[in-house]
Amino acid sequence: MIERYTLPEMGAIWAEQNKLETWKEVEVLALESWEQLGKVPNGTAALTRSARCPTPGEVADREAVTNHDLAAFVDLLGSEAGPETAGWVHYGLTSSDVLDTAGGVLLRDAADLLVVTLEGLFEVVKTMAEEHRHTHMIGRTHGIWAEPTTFGLKLAGWAFELSRDHERLRSARSAVAVGKISGAVGTYAQVPPAVEEHVCQALGLTSEPASTQVTARDRHAEFLSTLALIGASIERMATEIRHLQRSDVSEARESFGKGQKGSSAMPHKRNPILSERMTGMARLLRGYAQVGLENVALWHERDISHSSAERVVLPDASITLHYMLVRFTGLVETLVVDRERMAANLEATNGLIFSQAVLLSLIESGLGRDEAYRIVQRHAMDASDGKGHLQDLLADDPEIGIDRDRIEASFSLERVSETSAIVFKRLDDLTL
Repeated sequence: MIERYTLPEMGAIWAEQNKLETWKEVEVLALESWEQLGKVPNGTAALTRSARCPTPGEVADREAVTNHDLAAFVDLLGSEAGPETAGWVHYGLTSSDVLDTAGGVLLRDAADLLVVTLEGLFEVVKTMAEEHRHTHMIGRTHGIWAEPTTFGLKLAGWAFELSRDHERLRSARSAVAVGKISGAVGTYAQVPPAVEEHVCQALGLTSEPASTQVTARDRHAEFLSTLALIGASIERMATEIRHLQRSDVSEARESFGKGQKGSSAMPHKRNPILSERMTGMARLLRGYAQVGLENVALWHERDISHSSAERVVLPDASITLHYMLVRFTGLVETLVVDRERMAANLEATNGLIFSQAVLLSLIESGLGRDEAYRIVQRHAMDASDGKGHLQDLLADDPEIGIDRDRIEASFSLERVSETSAIVFKRLDDLTL
């Protein structure tokens, strides 16, 4: 991922030097187990651990000779450990034992950071939902005025979605926090299960119960698909903010800092740039997820068609979603909610958003549904054409035959707050 979207915490996990340090730890832990089994001279693991870890530049130089990065790393680590130890480094292992087990560590650490960051966004959204539970606004379907709702109810829906994302992410974290030290084609013929058990236990991983030469790639596909789904959730929320910030709606907007410029040409512009950025980055995550699905079907016990793709998509997807979560949390924290504009927009509907409430009132008074519908629809079209407020047009209609008080009761915003209280009770009980 380009530096522009790489934040330090996630960038450190996927840094090349950290990857090499993790490779080294897998090699050392394997040697520890071999020592316990009496196969490797005592002290081999300690000498290897004290050896300097090769740098990315050194591995790249050696790889120019070996044309194999893990083999290059093993050569260099053995050289650093000393001649008596070098021959034992990587004993009994195949490349994927190191690559996939170390990969399990990196993916687990990335998932843990994503979980914590997602929890932060959830708390911000949940708090704002409660703050705006009585902030009335127009509900819209198909982009058209529908019925009144509250901004808090909209945010409550976001919070529940984030809680589901949290559950999915924790499951995906478990799926990828896996290692394998089962040797070539996964038979344990050259390395006993005890080595795998020792390495994975020390690293806090579970063992792949039946590996081939690699851990199964459905795990990685699940992880990438989960990240894409979380990105889609953020995109949904960002798209809503983009619509609410439109000049003709103007009910909520991203904060605009001192000295900020919305356009290089038009000084009046305050564009929803962060929300639009979220939309674009969610597209990346969906692309990464597709690659993960393509990587599931490998030839026989393994090929390396997945390898080049994973070098890109696993770090990039983690980095992308982390950036999105951090930046969107800040966006929501500083979101400008214009209650007065929401109220003005409600008033501008001329009461059209209460048409269903009136319809039900007329049915309750004894009119047939279709007759009641046609009456309300006729007056709603007049209100839409600017011929008056729907409540007044209905009250002046002699065909209706219900009193003005009953009609007026249908035009109540407070009822929305009362009836949606159940949602906020559920939200109050929601914890991650």
